[in-house]
Amino acid sequence: ALAACEMTSSNPLLRDTAFSRRRLDRAASAALHVVQIAGADPAWLADAARHAVDAGAQIVDVNMGCPAKKVCNVYAGSALLRDERLVGQLLDRVVRAVDVPVTLKMRTGWSPDARNGVRVARIAAAAGIAAIAVHGRTRACGYGGAAEYGTIARIKAAVRVPVIANGDIDGPQRARAVLDATGA
Repeated sequence: ALAACEMTSSNPLLRDTAFSRRRLDRAASAALHVVQIAGADPAWLADAARHAVDAGAQIVDVNMGCPAKKVCNVYAGSALLRDERLVGQLLDRVVRAVDVPVTLKMRTGWSPDARNGVRVARIAAAAGIAAIAVHGRTRACGYGGAAEYGTIARIKAAVRVPVIANGDIDGPQRARAVLDATGA
């Protein structure tokens, strides 16, 4: 009953395209309507959140997990994990902009040498984020290697908001093992 749309850009020049409007269309589903936004400008992200809510979003999800080069090259997605101060500004601005829950999708850090997921999760919780989904890899890892559930467990222990574990879950047995290992 819960699935987010593919992320939409916070850039106002890109947001009003036919492609972006289809991503915001709720008619295709009776499920809870979640719109995922991406960007690096606090004002644009806040405006994108308001736009999503006006289009029917019941939850706004901020993407800080996408590792794609085209996203990271414009300092969005997981590239934001490199600037914790900006993370705080973005999340604070988005949470204050709307009256629906705001969630966060993130990774465990930028690279194996720069795992700052616990600090980012604390920043998110302090900003009022309602839940955090953590993909158990760094941006540098992309989708390769095994997901690191130990970092997700440390993130879960560090915050009081719900934490959702993500990565390498391919069946019910694996899901149970990940839940047990992370507390997520």
